[in-house]
Amino acid sequence: MVSRVSASGSAVLRRSMGGQRWRILAASALFAAHQGGEALVPVLIGVVIDKATYTGDVGALLFWLAVLAVDFTVLSLAWRFGMRVGTQAGVRADRGLRLAVTARALHPRGTARADLLPGALVSIATADVRRTTMMNFRIPHLVAAIAGMLVAAVWLLLASVPLGLLILLGTPPLLFLVNRLSAPLERRTVEQQERAAWAAAVAVDLVRGVRVLKGLGAERAGLARYRAVSRDSLGASLATTRVEAVYSGAVVAINGLFLALIALVGGRMAAQGTISVGELASAVGLAQFLVGPLSVFGDITAALAAGRASAGRIAGVLHAAHATPEGHGVPASPVRGEIGVRGLAGGGLHGAEFTVAAGETVAVYCNDPEAASSLVRYLGRETDPEKGRILLDGVPLADLAPEALRSAILAVPHEAALFEGTVAANIDAGRGGDPTAAVRAARADEVASALPDGLATRVSERGGSLSGGQRQRVALARALHADPPVLVLHDPTNAVDTVTEAGIGDGLRSLRAGRTTILITSSPALLAAADRVVLLRGGTVAASAPHGELLDTRPDYRELVLT
Repeated sequence: MVSRVSASGSAVLRRSMGGQRWRILAASALFAAHQGGEALVPVLIGVVIDKATYTGDVGALLFWLAVLAVDFTVLSLAWRFGMRVGTQAGVRADRGLRLAVTARALHPRGTARADLLPGALVSIATADVRRTTMMNFRIPHLVAAIAGMLVAAVWLLLASVPLGLLILLGTPPLLFLVNRLSAPLERRTVEQQERAAWAAAVAVDLVRGVRVLKGLGAERAGLARYRAVSRDSLGASLATTRVEAVYSGAVVAINGLFLALIALVGGRMAAQGTISVGELASAVGLAQFLVGPLSVFGDITAALAAGRASAGRIAGVLHAAHATPEGHGVPASPVRGEIGVRGLAGGGLHGAEFTVAAGETVAVYCNDPEAASSLVRYLGRETDPEKGRILLDGVPLADLAPEALRSAILAVPHEAALFEGTVAANIDAGRGGDPTAAVRAARADEVASALPDGLATRVSERGGSLSGGQRQRVALARALHADPPVLVLHDPTNAVDTVTEAGIGDGLRSLRAGRTTILITSSPALLAAADRVVLLRGGTVAASAPHGELLDTRPDYRELVLT
């Protein structure tokens, strides 16, 4: 399991870097030029000491100072443009990977992962994507650090073979040790990111259900739940921070000892006259310079640990199995809208079977809320039933391409979400056309008349600025304005008063005349507005007849509807 996720995470990292490889290469070259120029600064200072200061040659002094100025100019420009290109490599990869995660979350076939709550997806699409794509910015710094060390090593080899060999032969074991020390940090990082994402998911879930919690008086229970997961996330973060602190301290200590060794060897050689005063100054300056490149190795290793963990979580989203198999067919044109439910089982349903004729308005009364929710998901093909099938004009839904199916059947869940923007924009949803008839049928015109700017009134996130009944009518108007051949509505008016509900029932019958409509509801007003009612009891069809007839002939139905 771990190796598979790791491999997928590596693939995500390669994908992120591969799309920006030319920018990464350009940034690497520019940063390498900067680091090479930085490494040359102590070398040139040593040359100034030996060639000009020690000899008193003013001409040589001016010449080498000019060379030093050119070096500073080159390294400054290389840093400036390297930052620009490197940042673009990270930002562009961030956008591409974020779009990929979003596209996967919105895929018509859905995802089989039930643990991907909205908060967790937000965390993956933001924090995890940022950590992953930051490697596009970090890699050029790694290349630059290597280039700086090579420049330093070459000069030290030319000045003194022992000093050069000390750096060349001592650096690989140093990097190996740093990499070994990073393993516990990577394990802690994976755990910390998962717990942080779960805390974010719970927070989003609680915020969305805050009105329900207040209505039930369950604020304390909700707060206790969030405190528990937040405390768990905090514990994981603190454990990761402790490991990171130990790791950072160990890296600094190892680098310091290595640099002290270089300075010690160089000092002894200068005392013995093996190297000049200028070469000693250069060696000490290079030893201090090497603090930067060596610390980059530690930073890159820590960033890679976080990036690999995040990439693994992203891979878990991108490579998750789809909720439904892929179909390739398209509905007949034009879509007549006949729906056949054949032996449906799963999610509270036990062999449910009924037919909705083309152009018919049928209400389905389920005495089990789970069965009602499952029926909506199966009709919208968010998932497939355990047994049985649903037919559209005689063609199984499983045989149709999801995109084509969505254009024929619109299944609106009970909790239809509104988006930030105006009421009019929520109803139109980019479709165009005149929504007036849909607004009137859903009695959303009454909502507009009560708002300060009518349909131009802005709506807050998820419609939080509207009441429950207002949100339902706006969402219903949006569904009616879409005017699909088959419209499935799940309890579209349970937050609306009975008088308005009766008006909505009349509006539905009028506006949807000749179009197939399935109302999964317990509302007497909507049951009465349907051509007939299918009664589902215990997940099976118990009766099918007009509302009035069922009231007269079925005491169980009468008891369910009128109590």
